[in-house]
Amino acid sequence: MTNPPDRPLVVGVDGSEPSLRAVDWAADEAALRGVPLRLVYASLWERYEGVALGQDRGKPSEQVLAEDIVATAARRAERRHADLKTSTDVLPEEPEYALVRVGRDAGALVVGSRGRGTLAELLLGSVSLAVAAHADCPVIVLRGSHANRGAPATRGRVVVGVGEEPGVSAAAVRFAVREAALRGVPLEAVRAWRCPAHESAGRPPLTGEPARLHEGRAAETLEAAVREAAERYPDVDLRRRTVEGQARRALLDASLDADLLVVGARRDPGHHGLQLGRVTHGVLHHSACPVAVVPHRA
Repeated sequence: MTNPPDRPLVVGVDGSEPSLRAVDWAADEAALRGVPLRLVYASLWERYEGVALGQDRGKPSEQVLAEDIVATAARRAERRHADLKTSTDVLPEEPEYALVRVGRDAGALVVGSRGRGTLAELLLGSVSLAVAAHADCPVIVLRGSHANRGAPATRGRVVVGVGEEPGVSAAAVRFAVREAALRGVPLEAVRAWRCPAHESAGRPPLTGEPARLHEGRAAETLEAAVREAAERYPDVDLRRRTVEGQARRALLDASLDADLLVVGARRDPGHHGLQLGRVTHGVLHHSACPVAVVPHRA
């Protein structure tokens, strides 16, 4: 999928420290892309507050709080980048549904790793996970050191995972190469491979297919996935790496010294569950850097 370059970057805010750090990161990203920043707060306060009003404001107290939250976030973004065009929205909806809906007109969505709520003890907040699993645009979830501070990227590398499905990998690579070009940093494309003997514990080693054959196939898959990107962005330092072992482990290791890890996610029409593969689900929970989930409609 592609998004027009002038579509806004949307960031979900809820007043928590992770969401404020997401505002910092998103403001930097919007300034880098040269697009507007849209700050969105969503909550079903009407369900819980009824007609209770904020003192002297004539509005439900939760709505008053929400408006203060987005106003504070907007000031924070504008202090960070004085010329950044910002807008705010307060929506009386469940956060995950609101962000997915708003994401239909966004270039990308940015969410913190955790938010407020009863599921905050999970490794990844339920809202962030739901948005990453259902949005029609790329979703950037702040993980690792970038979830602990709002700081510009300093490691100087974007990593993209190349999987089994060509369409899913192509969407992820297109997004990743644009991000690398914007940052002026190398892009490393990673493809994991394993011999069949390594996939089934207890079986004797197979000798019919040597390891170099599997590694060669992985290299061919990797080259096919990045060929178009290499041609369209010849100035990007595009590095190819095949790794023996589990894809999840290979990408988590690569995230240790990356600014952004990009993975693809298949979107099947009519499917309403979490549309994330095992590898994407795993890196969302454990990555040491921000993760961009790029959807591809089957």
